[in-house]
Amino acid sequence: MTIDPLAGAETGPVIRSTGVGVLDRVVAVLDAVEIRRMTASELARHLGLSTPTAHRLVGSMMAHGLLSRDEDGRLRLGARFSLPYLEQVATPVLSALQQRTGETAQIWVLRGEHRLCAASVDSPAELRASVPVGTLLPLTAGGSAARILTEPTTAPGWVESISHRTPGLCSVSAPVRRPSGETVAAVCVSAPILRVGEDGPGARYGDDVVDAAAQLSDTLRQA
Repeated sequence: MTIDPLAGAETGPVIRSTGVGVLDRVVAVLDAVEIRRMTASELARHLGLSTPTAHRLVGSMMAHGLLSRDEDGRLRLGARFSLPYLEQVATPVLSALQQRTGETAQIWVLRGEHRLCAASVDSPAELRASVPVGTLLPLTAGGSAARILTEPTTAPGWVESISHRTPGLCSVSAPVRRPSGETVAAVCVSAPILRVGEDGPGARYGDDVVDAAAQLSDTLRQA
């Protein structure tokens, strides 16, 4: 026999009040979808909210990465909750990528109008591209990781940038995706242009970056 933990709970509010209404609703939504994935309309009934209010709340939470939709369009916890696990499993993958390419390997995630360096393994070369973990860069500054996080991925599965954000440096990035297809991070290899050559970072490192991103995507799928 299957027991539905939310059975009978759709007829009244289940929001715990602390006096901060919006925050109480956000936490109630997270609690609900953590137990069972549901549509915004089902969520409204469960929490005792009007349907327009639930849809507005869901839209804002999705914009902040707190919620996402699965393959069936039902709500689930968003990409923001994947980051701690991603950080744990990323370093070995980035280390292997750095060794294959000889260049700096990083993971970037979206944070509002910025991108955040969540993990990085530097090249041992004296001349290298290096950005400390925790660095926030505006998306408007460009770069291949910014494009991965904000634009649909091109056919090869990677995006390259040459002297776009920083003169003399280039990069190639590929998306880390959840099973729903949602991009949650960008794996990036950055290098001085003079070491990459005329073919560009995509031709030289693109396949390795795509493989690393696919490995992390598979890890998230199994989590």
